[in-house]
Amino acid sequence: MRVCLLASGSRGNSTLIEADGFRLLIDAGLSGIETERRLATLGLNGEDLHAILVTHEHHDHVGGIGPLARRFQLPVHIDHKTHAALPKLGKIEGLQLFTAGESFSCHGLRVETFSTTHDAVNPVGFVINSSEGRIGFATDLGLPTRLVADQLKNCRVLIIEANHDEQMLQDGPYPWSLKQRIRGRHGHLSNIETGKLLNEVVWPGLEALFLAHLSEENNCPDLVAEYVGQTLVGHGCQPEIIVGRQQQASSCFSGALL
Repeated sequence: MRVCLLASGSRGNSTLIEADGFRLLIDAGLSGIETERRLATLGLNGEDLHAILVTHEHHDHVGGIGPLARRFQLPVHIDHKTHAALPKLGKIEGLQLFTAGESFSCHGLRVETFSTTHDAVNPVGFVINSSEGRIGFATDLGLPTRLVADQLKNCRVLIIEANHDEQMLQDGPYPWSLKQRIRGRHGHLSNIETGKLLNEVVWPGLEALFLAHLSEENNCPDLVAEYVGQTLVGHGCQPEIIVGRQQQASSCFSGALL
């Protein structure tokens, strides 16, 4: 198993997941060229990918999907309402539509989808099931709902949002309307809300925790890593904590089953 945040933030998001010999991208918000450049730092190229999964239609999650899918003949799994919201995506030969809440097979991996709360048409999170364990993915959500918590339980690896520190957002330079959007029920998770979600889903089998979609203006990697580390105390697990960055790929979690 290998997991890496190729990019994470408001200017482009993409996550590489490798399990059972298959490699998926969750979102492709970088340009095709930049995605290939970051894959190369991991010893991979576009021809090594097997599929792209899409969470929602915002440009920082879908900007590179069309070029990548067409160049490397990649199937794209996308909610049908999200696809309808992307009229300029272009023709994709391997388009695979699903409805939020459905499960489907992707190259032998079982993918569970679940609804999230965000200001998009029909945003989703994913759980990737393989013989190497479960990988849970939930970013761009305004609330850590019971549905999200239930879906993310018993995962070996978690990728969850930790967008902003509430005080930094309040004191920061954003206009009031944008602050309200970020803090709203369809915005982004604060560090405190991320901690609440973690309290519901951490378990002794959690080996890696990726913190994604950090705001460059309203959060700090050291701050959120320290806060999350304190949250995990007493839960009987010590996962590797990896904070995503916008400018470069994160370190990878690479783990074989014992």
